[in-house]
Order: sequence, then structure tokens, then C-alpha cells
Amino acid sequence: MKKTLIFSLAMLLLSTPVIAKTYSVSSPNGLVDYEVKVGEKISFSAFFKGKPIIESSNFSLQFSQSPLLGVNMEVTAENRVTINENWKPVVGQYASIANNANELSLMLKEKAFPGRELQLILRAYNDGVAFRYVISESFKNFGATIPLVEEKTNFSFTADHTAWAANYGSYTTHQESEFNKMPLSNISQTDIIGLPLLIQIQPDLYAAITEADLTDWAGMYLGVERPSRAGEAIGLVTRLSPLPKSTTLVNVTPGSKSPWRVIMIGENPGSLIESSILENLNEPCAIQDPSWIKPGISAWDHWWSGEVKMDTETILKYIDLAAEMGWEYMLIDWNWYGPPFGAEVGGAANPDVDITKVVPEVDMPQIIDYAKAKKVDLLLWLLWDHVDKQMDEAFPLYEKWGIKGVKIDFMARDDQEMVNWYHKVVKKAAEHHLTVDFHGAYKPTGWTRTYPNLLTREGVLGNEYSKWSSRITPEHTTTLPFTRMLAGQMDFTPGAFLNRAIGQFHTASPAEAMGTRCNQLAMFVIYYSPLTVACDHPDNYKNQAGIEFLKEVPTVWDDTKVLNGSVGEFITIARKNSGKWYLGSMTNSEARSLEIDLSFLGEGKWELHYFKDAADANVNATHLDMGVLKITATERLKIDMAPGGGYAGYFVKK
Repeated sequence: MKKTLIFSLAMLLLSTPVIAKTYSVSSPNGLVDYEVKVGEKISFSAFFKGKPIIESSNFSLQFSQSPLLGVNMEVTAENRVTINENWKPVVGQYASIANNANELSLMLKEKAFPGRELQLILRAYNDGVAFRYVISESFKNFGATIPLVEEKTNFSFTADHTAWAANYGSYTTHQESEFNKMPLSNISQTDIIGLPLLIQIQPDLYAAITEADLTDWAGMYLGVERPSRAGEAIGLVTRLSPLPKSTTLVNVTPGSKSPWRVIMIGENPGSLIESSILENLNEPCAIQDPSWIKPGISAWDHWWSGEVKMDTETILKYIDLAAEMGWEYMLIDWNWYGPPFGAEVGGAANPDVDITKVVPEVDMPQIIDYAKAKKVDLLLWLLWDHVDKQMDEAFPLYEKWGIKGVKIDFMARDDQEMVNWYHKVVKKAAEHHLTVDFHGAYKPTGWTRTYPNLLTREGVLGNEYSKWSSRITPEHTTTLPFTRMLAGQMDFTPGAFLNRAIGQFHTASPAEAMGTRCNQLAMFVIYYSPLTVACDHPDNYKNQAGIEFLKEVPTVWDDTKVLNGSVGEFITIARKNSGKWYLGSMTNSEARSLEIDLSFLGEGKWELHYFKDAADANVNATHLDMGVLKITATERLKIDMAPGGGYAGYFVKK
């Protein structure tokens, strides 16, 4: 009886709810507050100027054959750190980036059996908040590998806010979709929402949910646990990409770190574009000498302009284009080593090809010598399945040939195995001085800071879709900077010169583009991609108006300023490189006039070389006016854009 009484008292003590304690951390400027409550549950809240972004958002983890982790826990250790550093990216939107944040680290332990420990790390930046969790070394008592089967990180909003959401509907995805404007309550239980998810909290407050430092983990999506009625508060929850043919999300080991769960915060959507929070949440550059990494514009072989035409003569024409334009690269796309697929594009990989062998129609030694003489570097397209089998043999060979980079395609996954494969490929490519462009890819998470040879990636509904659909609308192209591009570099492949007014566009081969010539020119400034692939045929560029801008515009920047913008309506960005400022502006299907504040120029007199929609560009979309204008920072620049139009220019100090 005595033993029974003692046992009952012990169980009563263990089952007694833990009184929740609140721990908080604020941003360096004091405007952002991030709170976590630990007790019976773990929950997060985030505020900007006292306004709630999320409130009482619960967090828990479910491991295979284990109790739920995240209930009845207590804090056993607390540590605070101030981060204050400046670092210089190898390639980026800024010459120097300030990494200023306050960090709170908490060690948590279950009050009841089995007494597991978990570390939470919270950071508050001036432009957002982030947290990650670390699997304690004490988990080694449960095995060398512990299957994570569910992560419940909730984002509970106080109202049914407006969002711009990409519903991929599957974890097997190229992440190519529109970001549709909707109330949060429109997200259904079957939706798989991609990141970033942009949310308008109030007229003067925006947030975007995404992740940073995705390493040895599964990619994150969002969903809802239960439907909500319009106007109600709503909560979103993380959904992780499962391992193939498995219910396991992540095989974790003691010491494993989750990616950072990030909420970007700004008073207007353009301020989110200017943020460097994702890069700041990644590790410093791991390449000892990255001086060989070269950004730039690339010509792209015949795929955009027609059907695949893989022969030496065609490739040499595109090398000539790159040389004439002063572009750094020429991309040799698929079929150079044979048909990559079996009977169906996107189906099974062709097992009979070899990525170290070249088809007879392509004289690779001649092409390499010709490109070298023209001072143009070469990039090679590869199917990921073939890279997986032959990278150890192929990458050293490409380095020997003088190839400078690879474009790898059709992965369409971001489960833990595939994420690790990305990292393996980028590291192996760096060993052989190869840059990387991933297509059919998942979103960026800031890892380019660590491995800057990963110059760009797709994971975007880009210009290629104009070949077979009317989905690349001016509304879509003015939404992308505020949504997908918040995650980082974006290989949209701009530069289409068969421009068509909105009502005149039709799918065709060679491909056309909806909107004006100046709209496409502006993309080279607005869309950030250290490797920018210009899509069109040499003949479509020859002697064409606006070509001068594509000879001038760079792809990396010393400074970036979003001058105005409204999601899906219009945007204007100014970017600086080597003392020159470059300007790009785009509008949706509405004609638009804007006045641009030029105070970013600073003191002195400037000469603006401009490219603007012609008066008849609403009918003749290839028409533009160009000229030179003397101007100072105290003046305001008035620009007029046709429906689907744009404006591009660059400022030279005099």
C-alpha cells in the first residue's frame, strides 16, 4: 500500500501541468518582438511595433513510436547573444551585408518520462524573426537515427488576412506556379502551399513565411489543419516533404539542426525584397578561394527559339551572340550527350547515354576552342539522374575541358535525400571550379552565402511557359518579385524579343512574350539572378531596339533599393554596380504613370540612358523610345508605361 501511495503521488506530480513561462527577444531597433511560452505547451508570438504578426502559435514534434515532444516542458538553461557583423557576399544584391540580431537560446526538458531535451534558438532581426530547433545529444539513448514523422510549427494569425499563395498540390514538384491572391481562409486541407507565402497583415504591415539554411532536412510547405470561415482568424501549419515511399519526414540524429523557420517583416512589400535575413541565417562562405566564381549573362541555345537543334553550327552562332553582346557565358542545353529521356520528357531517364560522351553532331573540341577565342565561357545542361551516376567522373572531365558550370534539371523533389543530393553536387562542383544552376528545383534558402558557386536556380513559373501557355501574364510577372524572389536568386530567363501586346499574344514557336520590349528589359534589373540566361535567338536580337541595354546591364549589385511597388500591379527597383545606377520598372495589364524619387542617386549631376515604351507600344509591343537625359537627385523622373509595359535605364555620373 505504501508503494502504491508513493507511485500515485509521483504520477500526480509528473502529470501536473507546468506553469508556462514567457521568454522574449527583441530586434536591435526594438521594433520587433519575438516571444516563446514554455510549459504545458510551447507557443510562439511575434509583434512589430506592438502589432501582432502571429500569436500563441503552438510547436511540437512527433517521432516514430515516441510520445509527442513539446508538452509539459521546462527551461533548464538560457543564453543570450548579440550578433553584430558585416560580411561581403561573393555574389549578391549588396557589396556588404549587415548581420545584426539578438539571439535567445533555451534548453528545454520534459518533466515526464522519457525526459527528452530539445534546444530552441530564436533570433530577432529588424526585418524579421526566425527560430530553429536542435535535437539534443540525449536522443542518442533512443538510437543513432530517430525518424521524425510530424513537425507541427503553427503560424496562428489574428484575422483572415490577404495572402499570395502558390498551391503546388504535391511534394513532387518543380515549384512552378502562380502566387494567387486570396484570403487565408481559402487555403483548404488538401492544399500544399509553397514558400515564400506573402501575407498582408495590415495596410502598412507585410510578412512572408519561408525557411533558411535547409541542410540535411526536408523542405517545408504550409497547410491548414481545419477549414476556416471567411473573416475568422486562421492558423497554418508546417508540412515537410516526406522521404520517397515513406511516412518518415526526416531521419534525425543527435545534434541535428532544423532549418530556420522564418517570418520576414516589413511595412511595405518592397522592404521584404531588400531584406538579407535568409543569407544572414546561413553559414559563411565555405570555399577558401572563391575568386573563380563569375556571375554574368548567358546566351541560351536553340531551345527557346524553336525545337532542339543540337549541332556545332548552331552552337557557334550562340557563342557569337554572347561575344557580340559582351556576355560571359553560352549555355549548351539538352541533347548534347544524347536524348536524356526515354519515350517521354520528364519520364524515365535514358539509361543508354553517357555525360562524358558527346553526340557526333557536336564537335566539342572545336566549340571549346572557338568559345575560348571569343572569350566566352561554356555551361552544360545535365539531367540529374545522369549526374547522380557519373558526377565523380564527369565533373573533373568538364574542368579539364574548360567548362565553367553546369545546369542540372528535373529533380522536382526537396525531401531530405534530395536536399542532401543538392549539397553533395554543389560541393563536388566547387572542387572542380564549376558553377551550378538548378532547374526543376526547390526554392533557395540563402545557402548561396555558404556555397556561392550555386549561382542561380529555377523553381519559378518562368518565361519558358510562354512557349505553350498564356500563364506568363503581366500580373504574374509583377507578383514574382514580392513572392518567389523573396527566397533569393530566380532564373526566370528574361530577354524575349518577340514581344506582343496583351491581346495579340499567342503560343508559338519561336516563342513570343506577353508585354512590351521594355518590360523584358526591366526584368534584367528587377529579377535577381547572378547568372541571368537571356532566352532569345541571335537573329531576334540583331539590330533590335533595346539591345544596347542588354550589353550594359550587370547581374550582381553593390546596393538595391525598391522605390515603389504593389503586388501584382507594379514595381520599380534601382540597383547599383561600380558607380552606376540601373533602374527597372514594370506594370501589369494596366497602363501606368509613375513619378520616381531619385534621391538615391546622391550628390552631383547624372546622365540617364533610358529605354521607355513608345506611344504605340500598347499595339506594337516591340516599339520603344531611347535617349539620354541630364538629371539630378533633386528631380523626379516621370515614366509612362503601356499595358504590360516597362521602363529601363542606367545613370552615369558626370
